[in-house]
Amino acid sequence: MAELPPLIDMSKMSSAKDIPIKLGRQVSSSLNSSTSPTATFQSPSNSFSGGERHITNQRELKPFNREEFRILLLENVNQSGKEILNAEGYQVESLKSSLPEEELIKKIRNVHVLGIRSKTKLSEKVLKEAKHLIVVGCFCIGTNQVDLEYAARAGIAVFNSPFANSRSVAELVIGEIIVLARQLGDRSNELHKGTWNKVSAGCWEIRGKTLGIIGYGHIGSQLSVLAEAMGMNVIYYDVVNLMAMGTSRQVPTLKELLGNSDFVSCHVPELPETKNMIGVQEFEWMRTGSYLINASRGCVIDIPALVNASRNGKIAGAALDVYPSEPGGNGDYFHNELNCWAEDLRSLKNIILTPHIGGSTEEAQQAIGVEVSSALVKYVNSGVTLGAVNLPEVNLRSLTLDETNHARVIYIHHNVPGVLRKVNEILGDHNVEKQITDNKGDVAYLMADISNVLSSDLKDIADQLENLSSRILTRVLY
Repeated sequence: MAELPPLIDMSKMSSAKDIPIKLGRQVSSSLNSSTSPTATFQSPSNSFSGGERHITNQRELKPFNREEFRILLLENVNQSGKEILNAEGYQVESLKSSLPEEELIKKIRNVHVLGIRSKTKLSEKVLKEAKHLIVVGCFCIGTNQVDLEYAARAGIAVFNSPFANSRSVAELVIGEIIVLARQLGDRSNELHKGTWNKVSAGCWEIRGKTLGIIGYGHIGSQLSVLAEAMGMNVIYYDVVNLMAMGTSRQVPTLKELLGNSDFVSCHVPELPETKNMIGVQEFEWMRTGSYLINASRGCVIDIPALVNASRNGKIAGAALDVYPSEPGGNGDYFHNELNCWAEDLRSLKNIILTPHIGGSTEEAQQAIGVEVSSALVKYVNSGVTLGAVNLPEVNLRSLTLDETNHARVIYIHHNVPGVLRKVNEILGDHNVEKQITDNKGDVAYLMADISNVLSSDLKDIADQLENLSSRILTRVLY
C-alpha cells in the first residue's frame, strides 16, 4: 500500500474547510487507564444515551480528504457496516479473515480506522506500528482482543457493540438447554451413522427445572425471560445487586446457585476474577446430573475439570461455544495442537461443541454492522465518543449550516493539573461557544467549538496545542 500523502500546509490554504485531520500524537508510558470490573456485569437502564437533539440543518464537517482516508475491515464485517462507511466516501478495504501479527502490522501502518471482530489481536506491539490509526471498531461484544490501556494512551478510541447480539446468544442457549435435556446431539450422530437408538432414560422436559444464570447483564436477563416462558424456574448470581426479571431470584453466592440449578449458563466477561470460574471445586458444588453451558468467554471454564466431571457422571452434559484458544479462520483446527485437551473434549457424550457462533445470526451481524459503523462515522466526522470503551464519553451538539465559520477542536491529553488553563489560553482569542471535558483514568478528552475563525487561526491553534507537553492527540474539524 502506498504511503499516505503528506499533511497539507495550512499556511497556503485559502479556506479552513480544507484542513486535514491531525494525526500526530505523543504517547507517555506512564499512563494507566482502567475500568471497574464490576460495571461490566450490570445491565444499563433503557434511557436514551445519545444526548443530542435531532438537528435538521446539521452541518457536515470536512476535516480531511475523504478519498484519502483509509479504513481496513477484517474478519468479514457485515455488509450493513461496509455500506455505511462506503457512503461516507472513505477508502474502504475489506478482508474475510483475520491476519497473522506480522502481516497485520504491515497492513495497518497506513490505516486511519480499523474494523475487527473477535479473532484479530491488537497488542501494544501491533498498535505501536499503527502510526495513523485514530479509532478501532470491534464488530462484536468483547474488546479483550484489544490492548485498551495502550490504545487510550495513544489516543486511539475503541468502540464495540455490547448489546446487539444479546437476543441471538440467549436463543442459542435456550436451544442448547433443550438439546442437552433430550440428548438430541447423541441421537442425531447415532442415526447419521445408521444406528436407531430410541430411548427415554436420562431425557427430560425442561419445564419445572431450575436454570442458574451466572452474570445477569443483557444476555443473562434476556435468557431469564425466555427460560421463564418455557416454564423454567430461574435463579441468578451477579457481583452487584440487580433487579430481577419476572419471577427470577438473585442468590448471594456462586455456591448456592450451583447447588440449586439443573442447568447452569455462564454470561460473564473475561476478567482475572472470572478465569477458571468453574473449576474442580465448583463442579463438586453442582448437582449430580446437571448441565453446564458456556457462551461467554473460553477462559471461564476449566476444561480438564469439565472433562473429568463428565466422565465421572457429575454432570450429564455440557454445551461450549467458546474456548481458551480459537483458530483465526475456518478449517480443521480443533485438535490438540490448538488446545491440549481438545480430543478428550470431543470424545465426551452429550456435549455440544460450536465454533463461537452465539452472535452469528444475520439479524445480529446486521445490527452490529450498523451500530459500530455509525459510531465510527460520528467519531471520525465530529469527535463524538459516546459508546467508546477506553476514552471518556463526550458529546457536543452538532454545528449547524448557519455556523459557517466555526471549528471543532479536539484535544486528547494526559490528565494532569493545569491543562484546561493552558488550552483556554490558546483558545482565548476566539469565542468558545461550547466546551466539554472529561477524563477516564489518566487520559482526558476535551472538545470545544469556536467561532469566527480563519485557516490561519486554526493552524496557529493546532500548532500551539501540538506543543503542549500534555498532548496525546490533536484534531481540528471544520
